[in-house]
Amino acid sequence: MVTKHFNDSFERISEEKRNRILSIAISEFANRGFTSANTNTIAQKAGISVGSLYKYFETKEDFFLTVVDHGITQLEKTLESVISMDLDFFGKIEKIIRIIQTHSRINQDIIRLYNEMTTESNYELITRLSGELESLSAKCYIEMINLAKKDGTISSEVDSNLSAFLLDNIFMTLQFSYSTVYYKERMKIYLGQDIFDKDEDVVTGVMKVIRRALGG
Repeated sequence: MVTKHFNDSFERISEEKRNRILSIAISEFANRGFTSANTNTIAQKAGISVGSLYKYFETKEDFFLTVVDHGITQLEKTLESVISMDLDFFGKIEKIIRIIQTHSRINQDIIRLYNEMTTESNYELITRLSGELESLSAKCYIEMINLAKKDGTISSEVDSNLSAFLLDNIFMTLQFSYSTVYYKERMKIYLGQDIFDKDEDVVTGVMKVIRRALGG
């Protein structure tokens, strides 16, 4: 369960106001990073005082954690919706890849925020984030793999935990590749300048690799 990093006063304001603050903060943290992000700027754009902001959050770290949690929770809800679909293991994996292609382009600030989180140099902060935010996806992928091994969809010899870790890394790299400048350029070097016009080729290619790796 994700720890709450905000005061009760933040929950008492309207949902519209909460979402406005968080949306502006996602953009600020995603584009400037944790260290350079300016809480005064966020407060001004959100139409509140910086004093009010610190009534909602004890520290800048708590504010950042809340913002990341809000952004990643949206991604996790999408994941959960796929897990509950009436599809076999590979059908769910393919669905996740297709959602990544669409979601990452539409929600670039959220993905850039996630990327910023993974490169943050603050050890204590990153430890808190990884423990809270990666647990759900890890649990979902491991359960999916174990069920697929049980019903014979994939090889019973694959290591469930390692396979889940590698799958998550594929998904994370794809998310970054459709939303951040560095990873976009990196993807074009490997796959060609027109790769972002070939979504179907990416899906087909990734699925072939995953099927062969897992014995499907």
